[in-house]
Amino acid sequence: MISAIANRYKAAYSGLPREVWMLTFVLLVNRSGSMVIFFMTLYLTQSLNHSIIEAGQILSSYGIGALLGAYLGGWLTDLWGTKTVQMLTLILAGVLFVILGYVESIIPIAVLLFLIAVMAEGFRPASLAAVAEYVPPALRPRSYAMLRLASNLGVVIGPAVGGLLATVGYVYLFWADGLTCLFAAGLFWIFFHGKKPKSHVESSKIVAAVDSPWRDKIFIITLLTVFPLGLVFTQVLNTWPIYFKEVYHLVESEIGTLLGLNGALIVLVEMPIIHWLETKNVLRIMSIGALIFYAGFAMLPLGSTYLYAIITVIIWSIGEVMVFPLISSFVANRSAESNRGKYMGMLTFAFSLPLVVGPVVGTWIYHTLGPDNLWYLLGASGLLVFFGFEIVNKMVKKEKSSMA
Repeated sequence: MISAIANRYKAAYSGLPREVWMLTFVLLVNRSGSMVIFFMTLYLTQSLNHSIIEAGQILSSYGIGALLGAYLGGWLTDLWGTKTVQMLTLILAGVLFVILGYVESIIPIAVLLFLIAVMAEGFRPASLAAVAEYVPPALRPRSYAMLRLASNLGVVIGPAVGGLLATVGYVYLFWADGLTCLFAAGLFWIFFHGKKPKSHVESSKIVAAVDSPWRDKIFIITLLTVFPLGLVFTQVLNTWPIYFKEVYHLVESEIGTLLGLNGALIVLVEMPIIHWLETKNVLRIMSIGALIFYAGFAMLPLGSTYLYAIITVIIWSIGEVMVFPLISSFVANRSAESNRGKYMGMLTFAFSLPLVVGPVVGTWIYHTLGPDNLWYLLGASGLLVFFGFEIVNKMVKKEKSSMA
C-alpha cells in the first residue's frame, strides 16, 4: 500500500516541464517573504500608534491597489510579455517594501501599500500566463496546482518567520519581504534569461480564439461564478476565526492550527488529486467541487467541537482542491497567446474584488442577521456557483458541437 501511494505521488510530479519547476521555485521564494501584510495592523496600531480606524483606512488602499494591479498586470503582460512584467513587478515590490519600513505618516504609508498591491497583483496574471507559454494544455491543471502549492508553502513560512522577526523589530519584516522579492527577481532572471516560450498545439483548446475576453460570454459567466468563491475565502480571514472564537470558544492557537491544516492538506493531496482528475470533465469536477467547498462552511452551525471544526476544514479543503487549480487551467485553454494576459488579469481581478467587498458584506451579515445565518447564506450561494459551472459546461459542449 505504501508503495502504491509513493507511486501515485511520483506520477503526480512526473512529466512536468522544467520551466514549471522554475516558476514554482520563484513563486515559493517570493511568497516565503509574505509577512508584512499579515502584521500590518499590529505594526500600525502598536508600533506607530495609529488608531484601528486609521489602520483600516490605510489597509483599504491595498485592496484598491490589488484591483488595479490585477487588470493592469494582465494588460501589460500582453503588451510587454510575461518575463518583463514578472521581473519589473518583483523588483519594484522589493524596493517599495524596504521604503515602507521607514515611513510613519498615514498618507505615505497608504500610497506605498497601494503601489505594493499593484506590483503584487500585477505579478499574478503574468505568472499564470507564463505557465501556459511553457506547458501543453494536458499538463496545465497539475502545473497550476504546483503554483498553488508554492503559494501555500510560502504563506506558511512567511508569517512564521515574520512573527520571529517582529519580536526583534518590525523594520526587519520590511527588509525580509523586500529582499525575498529581489532574490526572486534574480532567480527568475537566471532561470529565464534568453529562454523563449514553447509553441503548443492547442489540442485541448475548447474555444476558437476571440479578440477580447470581454466578448467571450463563457468566460464572463465563469468570472461571475468565480466571484462568490472569492467572497467565501475573504471570510476565512475575517468572520471565520471570529465565529470559532465566539461560538466554538476555540483559542487562537486552535484556530491557527485549523488554518495550518488547510495549508497542509493542499500541499499533501492537491497534486495527486489533480493528476487523477486532469483527464476528466474539468467543468463537471469544478461544479461538484464547489458544492463540497461550500458544504464545509454551511455545516459550521451544526456542530461546536474542535473535532467537528477539523472535519469542516477537511471538507472545504477537498472542494478547494477540486476547483481552484482547474479554474486557471480552464481559462488558460480558452485564451489565445495574444490575449492570455488579459484573460489571466481578469481572472485575478475576479479573485481580488472580494478582498474589498467580502469583509464589509461578511461582517454586516454576521452582526446584523446573526453568525449562523452567514454560513447558511454562503451555503445557498454555493448552489448558484454549482449551477453557474453547469451552465458553462453546457455552453462549452454546445460550442464544441458547433465547431465540429
